[in-house]
Amino acid sequence: MYTRFFGLHHPPFSIAPDPRYLFMSERHREALAHLLYGLNGGGGFVLLTGEIGAGKTTICRLFLEQMPERCNVAYIFNPKQTAVELLQSVCDEFGIVVPPPASTALVQTEKNFIDPLNDFLLQAHALEQNNILIIDEAQNLELDVLEQLRLLTNLETNERKLLQIILIGQPELRAILARPELEQLSQRVIARFHLDALSQKETTHYILHRLTIAGMAQQSPFGAAMMRRIHGVSKGIPRRINLLCDRALLGAYARGKSQVDAKTLALASHEIFGKQVKNKRQATFSWPATAMVFSVLAVLLPSVGGLIGMMAFDSNFLPVLGQTKAVVPSMTTEFLIKEALQNARPSSIPVSPPVPLVTTSAPVTTDAPTTPIIAPALTSDVRDLQQAFRQLGQLWALELGNGNSCQAAQRQNTYCFISKKGLAEIRQLNQPGILTLRDDQGKKYYALLMALNKDSATLRLGELTQAVKLDALAMRWEGDFITLWRGPAGYMTRPVRIANRSTREWVVSRLARVPELPPLPALPSSVATDALTARVRQFQVAQGLMPDGVASAQTLMRLAFLAGDAGPVLPIQDAMLTTLLGRK
Repeated sequence: MYTRFFGLHHPPFSIAPDPRYLFMSERHREALAHLLYGLNGGGGFVLLTGEIGAGKTTICRLFLEQMPERCNVAYIFNPKQTAVELLQSVCDEFGIVVPPPASTALVQTEKNFIDPLNDFLLQAHALEQNNILIIDEAQNLELDVLEQLRLLTNLETNERKLLQIILIGQPELRAILARPELEQLSQRVIARFHLDALSQKETTHYILHRLTIAGMAQQSPFGAAMMRRIHGVSKGIPRRINLLCDRALLGAYARGKSQVDAKTLALASHEIFGKQVKNKRQATFSWPATAMVFSVLAVLLPSVGGLIGMMAFDSNFLPVLGQTKAVVPSMTTEFLIKEALQNARPSSIPVSPPVPLVTTSAPVTTDAPTTPIIAPALTSDVRDLQQAFRQLGQLWALELGNGNSCQAAQRQNTYCFISKKGLAEIRQLNQPGILTLRDDQGKKYYALLMALNKDSATLRLGELTQAVKLDALAMRWEGDFITLWRGPAGYMTRPVRIANRSTREWVVSRLARVPELPPLPALPSSVATDALTARVRQFQVAQGLMPDGVASAQTLMRLAFLAGDAGPVLPIQDAMLTTLLGRK
């Protein structure tokens, strides 16, 4: 009803599980990582809980998409069954033929199903196949059914258990499993994750993400203040956000307003949740009748939707690059799966051929034998950050000298990027960089990351090139790194948030080189700013970046790479992700 009015192609806040609108917050990524980790957990239970509407089913759908081919999956979405009925459902899902009772007077028992199930699992194990049982809404399972599930995990060989069980449910499932009579089952849970609600910042990104996918090419109908109110009312639950935003847009459309205001949001909250957002003034109109009038007008006046597209947008959308701050996750197998997941779904935008990595020492190989610990010769040059910068500069054909290396690079339109997000961001950036390590006494020394694969990294420490295991690297490295990127002239010359003309022209020219994005039209400056912001947001969505429309350093680095302006890249084979996720 309101899509054309707001310049959208589709309803952005439908509660239907449309994969186009998939939004993966950090919590959703961690939840999916736990499920993927469970694939290699050797059997037992994996537990995923979350509030109603938090995205558990979305995670489960994505998990099924990421499932390796050599996996047999049984999915139970109606757990209100007896133990015998559940076993029958499991056999049906696996396609197991269960012989009927010898006599029609006999009823099926647990044994009638467990024996053929065990035979099936043994045959699958011989074929090197995994077997996964997923039970949704598991908080509805009866205690005797949970006990029967525990007994299923006793089906095993000498090497491993034959069945992996994933329980997905609401928060009360955790309380159920904490009961004393289920202690044996609880001890077999190898991974647990509770899916919390979105933070206020994530809520804003979530709303912008869905609007962008729906085709928003103008100013967002939700301002910053309304975003904060939406988060407060919805508690960060995605389904509640969808319901509230959808009704708020309908209300704004009914009132002929391009922006959702406090009064409209209060009415939307009252209709959906039975309460109102605090507001000094209360509305006095009825939505259904007014919405009907506007729907008729929208049909009679097709141009009404296009009027909004000419509204101006804030032009201060290109801030100066700053340092990123993040908590450094531990270097566990689960973390590696999580990193792989962030890059496992290929972008629809084609990637330009990478620039080969030029080395100045011995050739780097990603399959070199690795040492159990990092044991460099801690000479003075290994502890010299400027020496590490000079080595990094050589890969970029830069002369960084002995002074401030970042300022020297800036004069050559190349900029420092400093982060503490560890391997996850390095894999995404795919560029060599300087790692800050610490010796046994906690003193710093520096290594240049030259290559990276599934479980090892190749470092250059002074004149020594050494391959190390990632778990050994984690013992010396806290996740901080420095890399370089080539961008627009004068990007960091002034500490102001308003982008200069050369930066804007650089962004426009690089976006024009991305094949999947149509060229920007020639429009007046105010509307062109709006269109450019929308185009940046579209690019971010396609590349798995936060779709905030802000040309951050990560956005510009990725844009430079796709436009053919990237410097040296890490020789990371695509096979790494295939191996890590167990694909054949």
